[in-house]
Amino acid sequence: MATTERPPASRLREWMLEGLSDMGKGTSQGPYAQPEPAHRGQRWWRVMCLTGVDYFSTLGYQPGIAALAAGLLSPIATVVLVIVTLAGALPVYRRVAVESPHGAGSIAMLERLLSFWQGKLFVLTLLGFAATDFLITITLSAADASTHLVENPHLTGALHGHQMLITLLLVALLGAVFLKGFLEAIGVAVALVGIYLALNVVVVAVGLWHVLTAEHVVTDWTGALTTQHGNVFVMVGLALLVFPKLALGLSGFETGVAVMPHVQGDPADTEEKPTGRIRDTRKLLTTAALIMSVFLITTSFITTLLIPAGDFRAGGPANGRALAYLAHLYLGGAFGTVYDISTIAILWFAGASAMAGLLNLMPRYLPRYGMAPHWARAVRPMVMVFTLIAFLVTWIFDADVDAQGGAYATGVLVLISSAAIAVTIAARKARQRRWTIAFATIATVFLYTTVANVIERPDGVKIGACFIAGIILVSLLSRLARAFELRVTSVTLDDLAERFVRDIASRRIRFIANKPGERDATEYREKIEQIRADNELPPQEDFVFVEVTVTDPSEFEAGLTVRGEVLHGRYRVLTLESSSIPNALAALLLHVRDTTGCTPHIYFEWTEGSPFSNFLRFFLFGQGEVAPVTREVLREAESHRDRRPRVHVG
Repeated sequence: MATTERPPASRLREWMLEGLSDMGKGTSQGPYAQPEPAHRGQRWWRVMCLTGVDYFSTLGYQPGIAALAAGLLSPIATVVLVIVTLAGALPVYRRVAVESPHGAGSIAMLERLLSFWQGKLFVLTLLGFAATDFLITITLSAADASTHLVENPHLTGALHGHQMLITLLLVALLGAVFLKGFLEAIGVAVALVGIYLALNVVVVAVGLWHVLTAEHVVTDWTGALTTQHGNVFVMVGLALLVFPKLALGLSGFETGVAVMPHVQGDPADTEEKPTGRIRDTRKLLTTAALIMSVFLITTSFITTLLIPAGDFRAGGPANGRALAYLAHLYLGGAFGTVYDISTIAILWFAGASAMAGLLNLMPRYLPRYGMAPHWARAVRPMVMVFTLIAFLVTWIFDADVDAQGGAYATGVLVLISSAAIAVTIAARKARQRRWTIAFATIATVFLYTTVANVIERPDGVKIGACFIAGIILVSLLSRLARAFELRVTSVTLDDLAERFVRDIASRRIRFIANKPGERDATEYREKIEQIRADNELPPQEDFVFVEVTVTDPSEFEAGLTVRGEVLHGRYRVLTLESSSIPNALAALLLHVRDTTGCTPHIYFEWTEGSPFSNFLRFFLFGQGEVAPVTREVLREAESHRDRRPRVHVG
């Protein structure tokens, strides 16, 4: 007797492929996924904390990066950053919330602008930069968390020199949480953000007190500024030049619109018109931007004035942890340790938010394009892939916060630039001239910032290019592997088409696949004569023509609508529109078989030309050698040969 116990490999496979992404709760995993039950959502300020674990956690390293980039000009450069945030990024994403209220963000807005393969490749490119943003968030946040741990005065002796190992362990712990199963814990985010911001208020207040009570600090700083840069116009000009290096302070806006489905909104909201959700999301974005702006200005001011410049450099006690340095210096080891723990926790949870973003983002697009293997719909394989990539990125950058800043900023800036372009186009289509000019100006600023950042720190675009190349390669290979998959989601016949099928089902169901030309009587008469001659069919055999028009061949899944018409008083024709001729024909044949209980036959003529070039035409343009591909799609969809519709080629 055969044992019923499954081998370990089967159990492992079953565990790995169990379920879909937990992060997909409330979010469709594709256009044809079953909708999740409606949920009440959360108040906007609670959801803001979910965004905040990514956005606010940058305070852990942003002041130090600003000091390294701008030196004594750090507070002025940070003011420029705040102006760009409030006058640029915030209006853009408030408009994104209106245009894309279901969490798809600016990528979905741009996706609607382009069709065919250029649209898919454009979205894949943006996904590459989004992956750069989220993955570098994981590795950079883990690296900064390990920096706070290693540089803690109570632990530095035991942990010094082990930052790489600690960073890898934090990334592995993050992956383990997702392998176990993870739901976005908004309550945890609220607690972390509340404690972290409260501790930062204390550090900022104490820092400002020390600046105000030690008058020479301000005079020394202003004197040094005047000596180095001469006048205020030179200072502002230099601050504008170094602004791209401070772009990390702009992170969080894309996450802000991604969490829109979690916002409660009003009882009267509908999926088509979620007015309350849009309003409260805009509150979320505005409040987060204002809170962050205040902290950015005050923290850059106190860290620049109170910390010696040399301590910000690599190996210095304030490198990657400027505020923690001040917490230990002015508030003692106990408070400093509590601050370190809070910072480590929120930085680690920022990585969790980024991982959740990845697991939400990729299933939103790739399966719909047919560009993801089936296992990509399961959480655990994707978590392992992202964790291994995070290990590689950590090793490449040697767990260095400063070294990863360029890659992180590139991902952030590309997404914000694409959002600015998307809302500019949306405003232009709405004929809003003033908003079009305003958004175009903002887009220009962000495009300049992106280009300047890439020139200054090309690591970001190199890492982004690697992700883009990887995503495109895997996507095309997946699409190739699924080329013969039946991907028509539904078949609907109009009344006349149903009448044709019922009538012909009383005899033998015979279809002729016809590529429409002039559609005159001669075309159909000669086609029938040719099919009868090629297949030696008697004159009394009856036929129905089937004609497929290719729409967008880059689309993977869609429903099929079949319309019937009578041409020239005698020829019955079924017309279809689809992204793929063989898929449409196979789906129609299977539908006719299932509704009539009869086995349909379809007749083709061979296509001239190279089989390889014909396959490429099918892969890229939905046509080519139709007959054998239709047969292969039927073979993949119906394993029982006796139940399979018949394909005849002459």
